[in-house]
Amino acid sequence: MSEHHSRADLFRSLHIPGTPLVLVNAWDAASARIVAAAGVGAVATTSAGVAWSLGAADGDVLGRDAAVGLVGRITAAVSLPVTADIESGYGATPAEVGVTTRAVLDAGAVGVNVEDARRAESPPLRDVADQCARIAAVRGAADAAGLPLFLNARIDTFLSGAGGIDETVARAAAYLAAGADGIFVPGVVDPETIRGLVQAVPAPLNVLAGPGAPTVGELARLGVARVSLGSSVAEAAYTVARRAADEALAAGTYGALADALDYGTLNSLMR
Repeated sequence: MSEHHSRADLFRSLHIPGTPLVLVNAWDAASARIVAAAGVGAVATTSAGVAWSLGAADGDVLGRDAAVGLVGRITAAVSLPVTADIESGYGATPAEVGVTTRAVLDAGAVGVNVEDARRAESPPLRDVADQCARIAAVRGAADAAGLPLFLNARIDTFLSGAGGIDETVARAAAYLAAGADGIFVPGVVDPETIRGLVQAVPAPLNVLAGPGAPTVGELARLGVARVSLGSSVAEAAYTVARRAADEALAAGTYGALADALDYGTLNSLMR
């Protein structure tokens, strides 16, 4: 068995309802090594953080080659399983999404997130049949590569305001039948809603966490299998840069830089 296959098997095994995999999403090699050194079980990318780090907006704006190149740099930087947020698949057709999937696998990833949102378009979500075709293309590309890719199907019903629990559950069933392994529902923080999704979706449930969301322990008790911090870590990092600039220019002081990781610690992680 190849190392790539072994990492894929390991990543799949980490999705345990009630003992959630906590993903502190990274956006470059340095952030990936930082979270790996903290003890995470796997590294996940954030499409927003990746796009911002490369000078592009989030939301299917970044090109496939740039996104895949960044995934390759992250997989080369850590020995942990890496799962890649590939937004809508960086392709207009299911066949193009399959091409993206193969490229991401070749870059070393063992998992992907694929979303059903249609950014800045109406309606805000893809037709279920269309999204199922895209998910099937991801699964087909992984099967052809002989890799047990973990396909996390993101459903943006709550995040976009385009549906509630019934619509989410119906989409989850269709996406699982098309080849998804897990279901990601960002925008849900109400414990009872999360509990209802856990009970209704026959697959590992991933939620997006951050300030205002239940703690990891509370999410574990609700039966969640995966907790992602998404773009919030990148947002916090860039906020420090903004605060430091504002403070240095306005007050001429440097308090925003207090308690930072020191040069030696960061530099040692890059060796």
